[in-house]
Amino acid sequence: MQNAASPPARAPLLRRSAARYSGWRLFLEALTGHRGWGEAWRKARPRERYRVVVVGGGGHGLATAHSLATEHGITDVAVIERGALGLGNVGRNTTIIRSNYFHPDNIRFYDLSLTLWEQLERQLNFNAMVSQRGTLNLFHTEAQRDLFTRRANAMRLLGVDALELSRAEVRRRVPLIDMDGGRFPVLGGFLQPRGGTARHDAVAWGYARAAAAAGVDVVEHCEVTGIRCQGSRVTGVDTTQGFVGADVVCLAVAGHSSRLAAHVGLTLPIETHVLQAFVSEALKPVLDLVVTYGAGHFYISQSDKGGLVFGGGIDGYNSYGQRGTLPMAEEVAAAAVTLMPALARVRVLRQWGGVMDMSMDGSPIISRTPIDGLFLNAGWCYGGFKAIPAGGRATAHLIAHGEPHPLARHLDLDRFAAGRTIDERGAGPFPYAH
Repeated sequence: MQNAASPPARAPLLRRSAARYSGWRLFLEALTGHRGWGEAWRKARPRERYRVVVVGGGGHGLATAHSLATEHGITDVAVIERGALGLGNVGRNTTIIRSNYFHPDNIRFYDLSLTLWEQLERQLNFNAMVSQRGTLNLFHTEAQRDLFTRRANAMRLLGVDALELSRAEVRRRVPLIDMDGGRFPVLGGFLQPRGGTARHDAVAWGYARAAAAAGVDVVEHCEVTGIRCQGSRVTGVDTTQGFVGADVVCLAVAGHSSRLAAHVGLTLPIETHVLQAFVSEALKPVLDLVVTYGAGHFYISQSDKGGLVFGGGIDGYNSYGQRGTLPMAEEVAAAAVTLMPALARVRVLRQWGGVMDMSMDGSPIISRTPIDGLFLNAGWCYGGFKAIPAGGRATAHLIAHGEPHPLARHLDLDRFAAGRTIDERGAGPFPYAH
């Protein structure tokens, strides 16, 4: 396949507009009654044709468009989103960012993303509330300690931060934890100090604003209903606002990847599952780390508003719903109370579900497809939010150069046919197990 686009000798910088945010501008607007603020991004209508159409206005779709415009000089780009920005998976997660993986290629890729998170707010000129409070993985048996030590050593060999915390240190940092409760006493944990959280919908808004400032059309409330091809070459997409032609179409639609790929006869190695998350009533500060429970699939942090944000595993059945079921809610609540008994008195304020595209090996897909000009960003399982900056950069690199990003070569679609799967957990080819 020919390169989708050729990058210029020097990528342009993000244009500074009159709407640039700063402390000085906030001061001036306060003096004038805040009458000078405009909309964060232009509400575009789709044109007849673009060089690149990105389907999906979530984190990865917007990050791809932003990277195409600011790093590769490709601004003839439309991001098409069926609803309002921030209402899909990018706004339906537990906001965790980290790079504590085991597979060397995954460690490098996710640590690139974490490094980009550290620069994101300055790059986008937007407060995404990135908080590197640290992520703590607890262990409960000596065998689990050995497994976590192996992963931490793999991270350290690649220059990624990982610290072992003793039982006493865990007790000091997280007093809420019941260290001796039940069958799973806490023996210690591994901390990645650079991990943490970011404000999920703010990430989408920040990328949309920066991409639009760089020349990208962000089209909301426009559903893609089909993909057109001529022979083996993509020619554009059908939408609820008419046909939009394109030289390149990139699918970044999370759990709906299989449905759109079916329009061109592609069967993807992923399944769609629902993943629930929960937020409690606001509390005084009680938790300044992200904590994951090694004896059950449970993770928890505290938001800046005071609510405890927590979740667990997928519901375990194929679904496109965004609500989940009571049995998984009960399982998450049981894990929460087992780990932190004081949470039994806390009221849950709200619950939601995200549509997860679970791949056969638990690792994502950033790849060309057998259809010339059709690219895929999918299969993120539990790792989609934390990978947004690197996922967007790698997808844009693939589109612009026709070759994979050096740190994303292992994420191609062909690995499933060739047997080069990237199975972090050794769970086998079962999407629900990842």
